[in-house]
Amino acid sequence: MDSETVHRKRALRAELRERRQNLTSVETDAATAGFTANLQSIVVDLSARSISCYLSARNEPNTRPFVNWAEAQGIRVLFPVSRDDGLLDWTVGEDQTEFPGVSGMPEPAGSLLGPIAINDVDLIIVPAAAVDATGLRMGWGRGYYDKTLGSMEKCPPVYAVIFDNEYVDSVPREVHDQPVDGLVTPTRIITF
Repeated sequence: MDSETVHRKRALRAELRERRQNLTSVETDAATAGFTANLQSIVVDLSARSISCYLSARNEPNTRPFVNWAEAQGIRVLFPVSRDDGLLDWTVGEDQTEFPGVSGMPEPAGSLLGPIAINDVDLIIVPAAAVDATGLRMGWGRGYYDKTLGSMEKCPPVYAVIFDNEYVDSVPREVHDQPVDGLVTPTRIITF
């Protein structure tokens, strides 16, 4: 693995993390409304009946109002649960409670459906640190989504959720990095 690329990714992630921490509550509330509306419109456009979406942590784009809307529409939502072996398991979170997962991110409690449950969804919504103009996604460095997306036989559309300033000209690339089909920001939806 190229240490220069690893170093560039680490520096970019630190900068993006700091930017997110500096957002005001007014900015994050406005962003949340935008994310929710744009994610809803993708689900409606795709007529998705089953999706996967992560539960957002404090400084991430807030997916919770969108998830609440999807569940209220009768859409099946699979949530990722990280495993020690670096793979993602999935749950519908029927216990209605959450806990910090292996990586410290919020994860819902519920029956685990196994890593291949993701193969049945119509849309995958993933977190990202940044996405570039070619659709290359840079995650937060744990590789869960790269492994999951890279192992899927027939992948449904994958959309990354990022703030407007995280859509960049290019991100440092490593061999295992997986592209996304589109991205959602508070102000737009871009499909690659």
